[in-house]
Amino acid sequence: MEVKKEQENIYLFVPNIIGYARIVLAIVSFYYMPTDYVIASWCYIISVLLDALDGHAARHFNQSTKFGAMLDQLTDRCGTCGLLVTLSYFYPKYMFWFQLSMAIDVACHWFYLHTTVLQGKTSHKFIDMSGNPIMRVYYTNRTVLGFMCLFNELFYAALYLLHFTPGPLLLGFSSFKLLAIVSFPVAVVKTGISVIHGFVASCNIGVIDVAERAAQREREANKKPQ
Repeated sequence: MEVKKEQENIYLFVPNIIGYARIVLAIVSFYYMPTDYVIASWCYIISVLLDALDGHAARHFNQSTKFGAMLDQLTDRCGTCGLLVTLSYFYPKYMFWFQLSMAIDVACHWFYLHTTVLQGKTSHKFIDMSGNPIMRVYYTNRTVLGFMCLFNELFYAALYLLHFTPGPLLLGFSSFKLLAIVSFPVAVVKTGISVIHGFVASCNIGVIDVAERAAQREREANKKPQ
């Protein structure tokens, strides 16, 4: 008698459940962003903290999945975009820069994510960013990556909070304004790395196109009568 193997339900994996909680928190944060910075900030902060937790859960429970990786990336991108839309409303003078930041963030990460899905079909011709010492540290050192992502979020969060309050004063200076000034260079560098990231990912997708078209021509040539 053949025993049926129980199929895993990847949608109920622990890291993915954490991802669903992050989506709910993001929606609540979006709703309150224009009016109640306390609720919006706490929901956003908890969502960011859970972002660090879901990766640990995936490794601990051996539940890493492509769905989870996409869910995590999309939640990150949508969360940042929601905040940037609000900042555009609060600081219309700088709307262009917020729009540009959103475009770079979404486009470059989408290219990267799509490339990682397709990468298994391709060859050694992929451009490997680990050959660059700076990029190698960025992508292999979790501390550096975490620092860059954290300060990038802190920059936008500080701008958001400044719209409502200067925060605690340090020697008569707004702590939120100080945080925005300190984190701004990191946000700029991270944006620059995202541009490089997107460029390399787009080149790698081009490698896939060339390889697939060559394979298609070879198949068509083999089908022709001798």
